Amino acid sequence: MALKVLHIVGARPNFMKAAPVIEALKKHRNVSQLLVHTGQHYDPRMSKVFFEELDLPQPDVNLEVGSGTHAVQTAQIMQRLEPLLRERRPHLVLVYGDVNSTAAAALTAVKLWIPVGHVEAGLRSFDLTMPEEINRMVTDRISDLLFTPSEDGDRNLEREGVGEERIFRVGNAMIDTVVRLLPKAEENWDAVRSRYGLGRYGLVTLHRPSNVDDPQRLKALLKTLSEVSREIPLLFPIHPRTRRRLEELDIRVESPSLKLTEPVGYLEFLCLQAHATLVITDSGGIQEETTYLKVPCITVRRNTERPVTCELGTNVLVGHDMQRLHEEAMRILRGGARDGSVPPLWDGRAGERVAAVVARVKPGSFPAELEDSA
Repeated sequence: MALKVLHIVGARPNFMKAAPVIEALKKHRNVSQLLVHTGQHYDPRMSKVFFEELDLPQPDVNLEVGSGTHAVQTAQIMQRLEPLLRERRPHLVLVYGDVNSTAAAALTAVKLWIPVGHVEAGLRSFDLTMPEEINRMVTDRISDLLFTPSEDGDRNLEREGVGEERIFRVGNAMIDTVVRLLPKAEENWDAVRSRYGLGRYGLVTLHRPSNVDDPQRLKALLKTLSEVSREIPLLFPIHPRTRRRLEELDIRVESPSLKLTEPVGYLEFLCLQAHATLVITDSGGIQEETTYLKVPCITVRRNTERPVTCELGTNVLVGHDMQRLHEEAMRILRGGARDGSVPPLWDGRAGERVAAVVARVKPGSFPAELEDSA
């Protein structure tokens, strides 16, 4: 009997983690796959373009949940996913990352006694004010197979009582996508550089509520970014959420060297990261990508669920201290960027390792049992 695997994605970071796993599972003849998009990211600039650039198959099903509060979005995903799972009865549901789609899908599956695998398990910021932290904790608690990207993920799960037989350190699936597509992204560097008139530059992304929902904090951030842009031009592809906040609060960017643009596709953004002098962000995935690319990264957050990017990589946390943000940016521009290394198993083969474990799952087993690898 073929093992029926159902992948669930909902937002941009999920797409980049799912792509290498889906591709690797194609090599296992005993596995059939179904891809479900919850529609959590529904803007074509944040969804459709990524499917195209990542060579992901078009979703077999799109639940089209759209936007809403955390409760509304989570409830709608569960409501629309349940009949699909009852109809298709997959042997394993794979969820990715830490967005609402991740937790909602895991909850729905486990209540139907369908085993769940979580790709990017074990990450913790230890900050329960972050919705993503709650999603991570809930998903890990109810998953059968936990695929971790780094050693700290293993330690966090073991501390929470997860048996070692359920933990599989596979590396970082998002880095698989970087490794595969960086050469393709680089082919367009001349066109990208010409489009934005780039020489030496910094790259900015900000979207978290803790940074963009508070008017005073957002104004302080933009003021500091404007000050940094006097030393180096900053390119700021602006997230739809952040643009809405600027419009609602009637905040205008005055500095000509702080250039706001529309969101860009994955390949273009990867190219921009690779050639940036520094990156300023509040994204989780960008902390990882810059570490792999060895590009200095300043993260405007008090904590991170990816501490390996600070311990081994190129990332530094500055919290909401704007003076520290300015100082760290100046340190980098003066040649004081920290040397970073790429964490173990961030080698472009995480998807293969996930697939090797998944292909050993016994159809119909619960909790998930593995066939003898021999």
